[in-house]
Amino acid sequence: MTNLKKIAQNAKLASYTLASLSREIKDKSLLKIAETIEENKEKIIEANKKDLKEAQKMLDAGEINASTYNRLKLDENKMRDMIQGIKDVANLEDPVNQKQWAMKLDDGLDLYKVSCPIGVIGVIFEARPDVIPQIASLAVKSANAVLLKGGKEAVNTNTILAELINNALNTIEEFPKGAVNLLFTRDDVNEMLTMEKYIDLIIPRGGNSLVKYIKENTKIPVLGHASGICHIYADETLDTEKAIKICVDAKTQYPSACNAVETILINKNILEEFLPELVNALESAGVRIKADEDCRRIVKHLEPADKEDWATEYGDKTVSVKSVKDIFDAIAHINVYGSGHTDCILSLNPGKIELFMNLVDSAGVFANASTRFADGFRYGLGAEVGISTNKTHARGPVGLEGLTIYKYKLYGSGQTVNDYCEGKKEFKHERLI
Repeated sequence: MTNLKKIAQNAKLASYTLASLSREIKDKSLLKIAETIEENKEKIIEANKKDLKEAQKMLDAGEINASTYNRLKLDENKMRDMIQGIKDVANLEDPVNQKQWAMKLDDGLDLYKVSCPIGVIGVIFEARPDVIPQIASLAVKSANAVLLKGGKEAVNTNTILAELINNALNTIEEFPKGAVNLLFTRDDVNEMLTMEKYIDLIIPRGGNSLVKYIKENTKIPVLGHASGICHIYADETLDTEKAIKICVDAKTQYPSACNAVETILINKNILEEFLPELVNALESAGVRIKADEDCRRIVKHLEPADKEDWATEYGDKTVSVKSVKDIFDAIAHINVYGSGHTDCILSLNPGKIELFMNLVDSAGVFANASTRFADGFRYGLGAEVGISTNKTHARGPVGLEGLTIYKYKLYGSGQTVNDYCEGKKEFKHERLI
């Protein structure tokens, strides 16, 4: 039986040592992890095959869906990206002990706002074994300890990855034990949610029900997004060829991803010319299309859509399409039905692009680019620990910067507050940085 309290206590102790590690040690640790995973790719793939075999039975029994099964699979491409992602994190600047702001309060009294680790992070995720090296690498670089709870579907893959990561870290003398931990049971999740004394932040990576459950059952701050209902608005000034290519990519490149498009809104003035071409391209790519009445008048064979569809994250090759009066109608629809994740405008009008970007209340707002770009690796963050739709601390793909907080460091030379209260001294408040 897991002694989770002891694991959390040890992680907390490890977090204090982590905060003092140099960039050299952290980067050395990351490169060792990448090397160890590279050397053991075949073991990882074999473990993943065991998980896929069991997952196929669950899929056949209707216990999991196809998108969950697809997320579980590790292939050569995912392994390559996983290893490169760790190396990319090593190449990033150290996010810890960076001076963000400085103020000279008085002669010999200087105040600095300095980045620092959050401490201990608990990450709860579903059938995504590639999450483990992503999060572990970000945790190492940002000097945070981490507790990882993966889905039962990936237990063999998760176990070998966590084992290899710790084997690599154990070869680095300065790196503290207990910094990267893997948990296994649902009971571990429930107990983790009560450990506000040891865990500083919870990051859920999964479906709406998982995120909602976690937010409702813990006092620990939660960073994440409940759903990924992403939109594309096709404006009347768009480039048709590029727009259709973007829509197809945003839906089909990885349909189960949280940044895949779920609803395409089309300006009524281009509906007759744009919709048939869009439908042809999407259906050729195997996409099922649900549409409102205006769209179905033009392409009659489309399935009907309703309000429930506007609020649905399909997670597969299904998309809804809807006619809108203008850009304001599109923005209103997105702000009502969207999840605040990622939304895009297809337009050649700079004024409309800026209007859309300013008024759409989402973590990512794009122009003329696939919503699938909403990703920590693609943003140049090295990897991501998750995507947040929160409006505090971190938003969008959360990489290294989102895993740090800050503290104020005041360097004095014998000053006391009373001298300033009695008027013997005055603050200068001169910005240094």
